[in-house]
Order: sequence, then structure tokens, then C-alpha cells
Amino acid sequence: MSVMMRCMAALAALVVLAIPAARAGELPQPVGKPILTIQGKIAIANHDGAAQFDLAMLEHLGMVTIETKTPWFDGPVKFEGVPLARLMSTVEASGKTIVAVALNDYSSEIPIEDVTKYNVILALKRNGEYMPVRDKGPLFVIYPYDSDPELKSQTFYGRSVWQIAKLVVK
Repeated sequence: MSVMMRCMAALAALVVLAIPAARAGELPQPVGKPILTIQGKIAIANHDGAAQFDLAMLEHLGMVTIETKTPWFDGPVKFEGVPLARLMSTVEASGKTIVAVALNDYSSEIPIEDVTKYNVILALKRNGEYMPVRDKGPLFVIYPYDSDPELKSQTFYGRSVWQIAKLVVK
């Protein structure tokens, strides 16, 4: 194994060790700055009845990619993020609606059935780069718009909140 590969393996091991292990039904505390809070009808929390996640915790849940056209960017865009269904399962959400709240307090309701029906993601990256706050980051609700003509409508574009800070399960 090359020196570079050994260094990368050692770094990966340190990152894994930095994320506290969670027992079933528990959520570890964020090590880094929390970028997402989930509250409302959830059974798993780690901070005053809410679930807080830092970037590493979200990535640790597993990332998927959606490549789709959007009304906000020219041409197809590759988004990488956490499946919203996996995130809701992690916190054992039991509501019917998710209210996505942006940093500027803009909000939109997302029917919880959307997250599995359409494989909605909470995107962290666009075209391989983390999204800064000034450009729709750090988190952006993304539907696979090209996968179903129904998704190319104002209804679903309106549910695609960017600069997400909080999700409230109702």
C-alpha cells in the first residue's frame, strides 16, 4: 500500500472514531457545528427533544446522487445528499408532514409520503461541491424532477426549500 493510501486510510479511521457510536434508539451528539435540527413528532433526539446533525453525521447516514434539471440552474445538475426517508427513519418520525424551514425563516410543507414516493434528498453538494449559504446551501430539498413529469410543477418546486436549517415533523 502506498504512503498516500495509508495516510488516507488513517484519516478515514480517525473520522470514524470522531463520530460517537450510537446504540439502537440513540443519536450521537454532533462533534462539529450542527447544521440541521429536526423537531416535532420524532422519537429519537439528542438535544432537548430535538435531533441535531452536523455535516459528518448527515454524511454518515449515506449519500445518494440525483442528476436532474431544475428551474434554478442551467442544464442538468448533480446533487448529492441524504435520502430524506432515511433521515426520517433515523429520528423515527411519525408525522404526516415535514415543514422545511430555511435560515431566513421561509418555510414550505412537504407531505411525508413524498420522501419515499419520489426519493427526495436533502442535498449537501451540487456538482461535487458543498453548497455555501450564499448559493442555496448548506442543505437543499431536491426532488428528482426529471423522473416524473408531475414533479416539473410549481407544487414541487415550492417544496424544494434551500438554505435549510430546520425540519419540523407534524
